[in-house]
Amino acid sequence: MHHIVLGYDGSDFSMQALDWALDEAELRKLPLIVAHAWQWPYGKADEETKAHLRKAAEHVLWHGADCARQTSSGVQVDTDLYEGPAAEHLVELSGGAALVVVGSRGLGALPRAVVGSVAGYVAAHARSPVIVVRGPGPLPAATARGSVVVAETNPDGAVLEFAFGEAELRRLPLTATVDLTEYRRRHPGVRLQRSADQAPATLMVVGREHPEHLLRHAPCPVAVAGPAG
Repeated sequence: MHHIVLGYDGSDFSMQALDWALDEAELRKLPLIVAHAWQWPYGKADEETKAHLRKAAEHVLWHGADCARQTSSGVQVDTDLYEGPAAEHLVELSGGAALVVVGSRGLGALPRAVVGSVAGYVAAHARSPVIVVRGPGPLPAATARGSVVVAETNPDGAVLEFAFGEAELRRLPLTATVDLTEYRRRHPGVRLQRSADQAPATLMVVGREHPEHLLRHAPCPVAVAGPAG
C-alpha cells in the first residue's frame, strides 16, 4: 500500500477532500494520486464531441493536481484520468492504496438503490479504508483538536486498528465504548478519552456494514474501515 487516492471533480466537496488527502499523505509520507473520471452521459456521440468533454476533464484534473502541488510541503502528486464510472474506478484503485479520500457529494451519481452516491458506493466496496469528507466540516488543521471517535458498539478489529493509527498520526485522543486494552498495548502513545469528556470529533470511524446514515448526517469526516462488503 504505497499511496493515497483522492477522488476529485473540482467541486467544493472535493476541494475539502483534497485538503484531507494531502494531510494524510504528509502524515504517512506517501504520494498522492488525484483521480478524476468522466463519461459521455447522453448515449452515442461522435469522437470530436467526446474530445471536448475529455479536454474539460483534463482541465479539472490538472486544476486539482496543481492545487495539491501548490499546497503541499513536498508530497509527490500523480494523476489518474479515467473514462467511465467514477465509483467502480475508485474501488479498483483502492486495491493498491493505503487510503481513499472522497467528498460526500459530486463525483457523479449512482442509482439510489446502489447506495445513493459515489462516496457511499466506494465506502461500501473499497478494498482499503475510505475517508468521506462531508461538506464544510472540520478539516485536519492544527487548530482542529477534537478526538477520533469509534462510532460502533461492536467494532471489527480493522476498525479499531485504523482508529488507533489515525489518532497516533494526528496526536489526538481516541474515544470508544469497548475494551481497548489489547490495542492500547500496541499504541501506547494514544490517549484514551471517556465519552463524557469527549470534545467535538475530528474524525468518526465505522465499519462497512451500516455507513450510509453516518455518511449523510455525521458532523465531521467519516472513515470507513474493515472488510469490504
